[in-house]
Amino acid sequence: MHDLADVRVFVYRSFAERGGPPVIEEVAAEFGIGADEALQALRALHDAHLLVLDADRRRIVMAHPWSAVPLGFVVAGERMKWWGGCAWDSFAIPALAGEPCLVATHCPGCGRALALDVCPDEPPTADMVAHFLVPIPRMWDDVMFACGHQSLFCAEEHVGRWLRETRNPRGVLLDLRTLWLLATRWYAGRLTRDYRRRTPDEARALFQELGLSGPFWGDDTPRERPAAGTGGLPRTEPALLVRCGPAASPAGRRPER
Repeated sequence: MHDLADVRVFVYRSFAERGGPPVIEEVAAEFGIGADEALQALRALHDAHLLVLDADRRRIVMAHPWSAVPLGFVVAGERMKWWGGCAWDSFAIPALAGEPCLVATHCPGCGRALALDVCPDEPPTADMVAHFLVPIPRMWDDVMFACGHQSLFCAEEHVGRWLRETRNPRGVLLDLRTLWLLATRWYAGRLTRDYRRRTPDEARALFQELGLSGPFWGDDTPRERPAAGTGGLPRTEPALLVRCGPAASPAGRRPER
């Protein structure tokens, strides 16, 4: 017999400790089950949004915050490298690895290579910004697309340039401190057996604690418009740059979902 929680932890730990996911045969061998039963377990975890399978529903391509395919982010620790699923995911990996990591990507607005040290116990201080294109309630409509469009940019003006060139609608901007707080708190406890996904209400509560509100975050509470000139972007493309004040480190925090 096997428990889905144990299979989930096995998959996550494979990413964390080996840099990639197990194949069906490895899952079967680990739990003493047949390949068909192992595949059924992986598909159940996929349907529960606890990992992502490929189009054939046979191969693990993501187990947030890790990815088995390149999505534009490399996270490097002292002895291990991972592909991060997106900016949000990549900022979570150092806390789960328990060590400072180098997060590397490219600015979509200018193509410049970006690299910054991200620590498990304090946010980075660089002036880059993150842009999320897909609203949170729609992320699982096409999770690979959503993750592929949670990016780091050199500066706010590069976001505007990229949006004009790609004709994408504006999402939201986050400064790196807010991104780090979101990532480390969202994924806290991911490697433990008692981890569970947050309910929509629990997710909204966390977002609101971090100053993230409005329809983009699944919250219909009205939000004040930014003051004219916020972020130096055109008023036809209002910037939603979210910053938050000092907050306690998530180290030692109990899993929240």
